[in-house]
Amino acid sequence: MSDSSLPALPAADRPEIAARLREALLGASFTVDGLLELLGAPAYAALARSETVPALRATRGDTRLEMLVRLFLLQQPVPHARVADVLPVEACLESGWLVRAGRDEVAATVDVRPYGGLDGEDWFIVSDLGCAVGGAGGIGSREEGVVLGVGGASTTLAGITVRTPVGSALDLGTGSGIQALHAGRHATRVTATDVNPRALHITALTLALSGPPAADLRQGSLFEPLRDDETYDLIVSNPPFVISPGARLTYRDGGMGGDDLCRTLVQQSGERLNEGGFAQFLANWQHVEGEDWQDRLRSWVPRGCDAWIVQREVQDVTQYAELWLRDAGDHRGDPAEYQVRYDAWLEEFEARKVKAVGFGWITLRRTGSAVPSITVEEWPHPVEQPLGETVRAHFARLDYLREHDDAALLDGFFRLAPEIVQEQVGLPGAEDPEHVVLRQNRGMRRATTVDTVAAGFAGVCDGTLSAGRILDAIAQLVGEDPVLLRDRTPAQIRHLVEQGFLEPSD
Repeated sequence: MSDSSLPALPAADRPEIAARLREALLGASFTVDGLLELLGAPAYAALARSETVPALRATRGDTRLEMLVRLFLLQQPVPHARVADVLPVEACLESGWLVRAGRDEVAATVDVRPYGGLDGEDWFIVSDLGCAVGGAGGIGSREEGVVLGVGGASTTLAGITVRTPVGSALDLGTGSGIQALHAGRHATRVTATDVNPRALHITALTLALSGPPAADLRQGSLFEPLRDDETYDLIVSNPPFVISPGARLTYRDGGMGGDDLCRTLVQQSGERLNEGGFAQFLANWQHVEGEDWQDRLRSWVPRGCDAWIVQREVQDVTQYAELWLRDAGDHRGDPAEYQVRYDAWLEEFEARKVKAVGFGWITLRRTGSAVPSITVEEWPHPVEQPLGETVRAHFARLDYLREHDDAALLDGFFRLAPEIVQEQVGLPGAEDPEHVVLRQNRGMRRATTVDTVAAGFAGVCDGTLSAGRILDAIAQLVGEDPVLLRDRTPAQIRHLVEQGFLEPSD
């Protein structure tokens, strides 16, 4: 179905009306905090699951905020006279934010969802009716060309993105504009692209309703809208990464075979990065029979880039097909058609010898190093968002380790990272533990098993003594040859630094 069958959108060239609407929404506490206070945690969480009944029950009163929730989130018609007390109703009708519904009511033309920025900003994400996570209608049956709002993937990418000040940022496949909105707070210049013109229109609405700055919006696939010489300090993308037969739904299906879209995006991004710049993506990748999935991903990394690739989840092909068939609402339609579509997914996977599909994060950093570092790992465990600083620090530690051989490492100074705890496992009453585990309570929340020397070393690191002097003291304490201890310990120090348990302080 084409975009022409979708409802008309508000005018994107009326920033003065968007500013008045924003002021009115904030004045009525139509914010994340305001919704949480009004609805309560259970009803607010239910909205994120696309369940609207608890929110409907919580908004049966006549306050300004209740009316706005019914209008913009639950997509219920509300009395014209009541709206006029809260919003610039005639301007909203004239510019298309609202339409008349019956004789005495008005209705919203788009879903408007309050969204909190990483620094506490009160923003608003615009999307098509019924397509915002937290909006009425939820998953439902979706049409080609619709633009979704804030979902788990959007917030995940926003959380892992490195937020250092940069000159230029590119949001590739902007959708409703959430990544461009974040980038605008730390990038001097933001470019946002999408193959779907409706998405660019909605991004313009999101940016206008959330306040300046704006972005340079361009239509096209992948890097096509860019000039040949354009490069960026930051590239982010939550692409249509779903591996599906065909490209039925623009917002999720890449339209290339298998995981070719994600591979192409990663491979082409290297030449678009400035030195030291980051490119960060969410992606799906195939687990192919007879092929190591980690080697597959390593082959994607462009020359001249460090990479950190984290697989967060793996689904077998049946689970994967069922997930995305439900996402499109196919399970609610004709059972025979559902079976045909399900079979088409499995046929496609069988033809490509795909046994499972992985999901995760890909971060690239343009580096001048002659030997780039590529880390591919599986980490399905809970993490602490936001992780942008954790990602930045990971690559900074790579630089440090690359620049320091073992001798320089022993001359270096280190600090134990914040909120590291030590766990000891062994038989009750035993003199020495069988295992010593260091565990992070922040960031990636890693855990690693170390020997008693490494545990003692880490515990002493406070930035005042060099690693070599600490090891000499430990050798004297345990009665070990200090030369042998210096020879065998740098590998453990490197591991602790690389994993973020120790931080260089020199």
